[in-house]
Amino acid sequence: MDSDRNFDDLAPRFANNVYGGLKGALRLAVLQRDFQQFLPQAIAAQGTPGLRILDAGGGQGQFGLALAAQGHALVLCDISAQMLELARSSALAKGLDAVDLRQCSIQQMSAQQHSGEDEPYDLVLCHAVLEWVVDQPGLIQALLPLVKVGGVLSLTFYNRHGLIMKNLLRGKRPQILDAAYKPSPGSLTPTRPLDPVQVLQAFDSLHWEILCHSGIRVIHDYLLTPESRAMPEETLIRLELELSRQEPYRSLGRYQHLLVRRLC
Repeated sequence: MDSDRNFDDLAPRFANNVYGGLKGALRLAVLQRDFQQFLPQAIAAQGTPGLRILDAGGGQGQFGLALAAQGHALVLCDISAQMLELARSSALAKGLDAVDLRQCSIQQMSAQQHSGEDEPYDLVLCHAVLEWVVDQPGLIQALLPLVKVGGVLSLTFYNRHGLIMKNLLRGKRPQILDAAYKPSPGSLTPTRPLDPVQVLQAFDSLHWEILCHSGIRVIHDYLLTPESRAMPEETLIRLELELSRQEPYRSLGRYQHLLVRRLC
């Protein structure tokens, strides 16, 4: 836990657990809904027909490659060579041979932009990365200049409150309350859950506008009985979309999604 997580050792398992199955379907449903409702207006304001997109810490690029397939120019960076190989195979399978894959950190991408080696992007994706990083405020600060003025950042992160509630419902005192939270080295449970209030404070300035704030998996992870787990998938997704922006459900989502636009 003393360094940023590299998923070379768990790349296929990470992809299957985070993006596969019902959990992945719920995540995708919320992200697609948020993008469809808020991103078109932001794009129209820029007058940009094709976006330059950065998938920062994008892993095998499940979400970013879908946008590339719509005709947008995609750069995907990740520190894991294994994740990038999965992204390359997936891109080729989709006929996306123009995707730019870079083995580097988000901080390195930010330094290149700051030095003039690269231009800021219309859209930056940073999904399920922040909770694996040692210097979380530093990573947020590295992301901000990568977004062009008028551009949008899509940020998802693992929610401290969701972790606490799941443990309470299991009849356990959450270790994180006692600063003793240490997932096992081979676990896919994120090592550094975040308080949404602290993340939102990073965008509490005249430079940023919060377009959308949603919870992800606001119901699914709290279905603990056989009866509740038998809920049909389509019913669960419908409820997820209905409640994911309403309190208190949003604040209990296992993940949080922010869409924020850079104003200046």
